[in-house]
Amino acid sequence: MAGLSRQSALELIRANIARYGYHVYTVTGGDQLPRFVYTIGLSERIGSELIFAGAIFFTGKEATRVVDTIAKDWESNKASYTIEPLGRFSVREADPSWSNALMLGAVDYYGSKPVRSHQIVPEPAYWTVDIPDMRKPWSAAGEPVWQWLQVPWSLPVPLTSTAVTDLAALRGERVTEAARWEEDQWELFAGEGPDVPKDEIRIVPLGTLLGADPSLLPVTSISVGGTGLIRDPDEGEWEPWGSGDTSEE
Repeated sequence: MAGLSRQSALELIRANIARYGYHVYTVTGGDQLPRFVYTIGLSERIGSELIFAGAIFFTGKEATRVVDTIAKDWESNKASYTIEPLGRFSVREADPSWSNALMLGAVDYYGSKPVRSHQIVPEPAYWTVDIPDMRKPWSAAGEPVWQWLQVPWSLPVPLTSTAVTDLAALRGERVTEAARWEEDQWELFAGEGPDVPKDEIRIVPLGTLLGADPSLLPVTSISVGGTGLIRDPDEGEWEPWGSGDTSEE
């Protein structure tokens, strides 16, 4: 709902709730946060909202489809759904702190009324590092990928910084290649970048990978178009590769 005034946004939410029974709100990220999708309006019928946080394995359209499909058929006592060809998804209650941290549209819509929520989680084969465990209270230390909800961005790179990466890295495998081709864009791969299948490439906030693996911090000092960094997939420190140097001018 970018570009809409608060009043116009609330009117759209009310219209969708009246027509469909709920409104689906997609937040594409920004300020280093992963994408998340949630509902507004299910509380009036079921007593809770749905939220699908992270899960970059799925495209934005797929994530919206998952939330929309479950919202249409959600019963409070139903714990899982199979959505072909996307797989099986479970639904589990989230700690209230996550609603207050992420679901600002719902909090604004309901005013002083507490917002209860349930997290949608994909089956393990589609898990990625940006999926938080919302059963636990939100904290920057407990969910470092989501720390930028509270922790100011103080790294010496733009807040808009992104990384072209692969699903292997996003599933927790060790990143072994790093390069920087734009002021705010990196390539970070778990393995050899040219060998990564196109359908396994994703673009995520740089903070997602830095939060998941603090050993990636040296990549922030790579100069644009300069020497990249490489390391062993099992152990060892970063070493330079390519031409140029690894320090900013």
